[in-house]
Amino acid sequence: MNPVRWLLQKPFWVNLLAVCMLVVLLGVLFFASLRWITRHGETATVPDIMGKPYDEAVRLLEQAHFRVVVQDSGYTDTLPPLTVLRQEPEAHAVVKVYRTVYLTLNKIVPPMAVMPNLVNMSYRSAVLTLQTLKLNVGDTVYKPDIARNAVLAQLYNGQPIKPGILIPEGSRITLVLGDGIGNQANPVPNLIGLTFMQARELLSASNLSVGVVLFDGPITDTASAYVYKQIPAPLNANGQPNLIYAGQSIDLWVSQTPRDSTGQPLPQPNF
Repeated sequence: MNPVRWLLQKPFWVNLLAVCMLVVLLGVLFFASLRWITRHGETATVPDIMGKPYDEAVRLLEQAHFRVVVQDSGYTDTLPPLTVLRQEPEAHAVVKVYRTVYLTLNKIVPPMAVMPNLVNMSYRSAVLTLQTLKLNVGDTVYKPDIARNAVLAQLYNGQPIKPGILIPEGSRITLVLGDGIGNQANPVPNLIGLTFMQARELLSASNLSVGVVLFDGPITDTASAYVYKQIPAPLNANGQPNLIYAGQSIDLWVSQTPRDSTGQPLPQPNF
């Protein structure tokens, strides 16, 4: 058959026209349904499900026409297991309906941390070390020791815990701290007649400190001012030595010139 005559035959053109019309119809149907398929213009507000249990979070999201996928897990000791820690998109974001909301949940089993050695650390250093390892400070117990706020012992669940032991993150560690006062009493040193600098040096050597300092009259040089009264005094009313613990302080009365215990100036020698 002649190809030209075959192309000009009526059935071929009818079929070609039918195919074209079908393609156009499918295109119209596709673009008409595209808006419905993509939910164009249909939006919803993402509910706030932070801190809620997983089951409740799923219910709230599905009610708002969102899909839910658990993407990750984390841990915090302040929330129950399977609690929502993070959500993406964030709460109150306006997005298309049926969008997927990704959740991060609190782990059921807490991760473990290695117990550090806090003994002999300062309280502040111990707290920072525990925070770095995601552990918490529990109670603080003081006992007599001249090292004020130094860690003397570390306890877990009321029992001493050695460094290197694995414990759950978020565990609370009790710290036993020095109160800055020793447990052995010593006689109060006699500071009367000493200069302020000499008294301060003697107190420091005895693990004691200067408390309140009261000045009598004008002071031109504090270091060379004289101590004429102190509390506690070296002797009690019965003439027995008063006792003081390491770490405690002594209040001082000083003047620029020597005075007796009543505050009266001592006679100056005549030359």
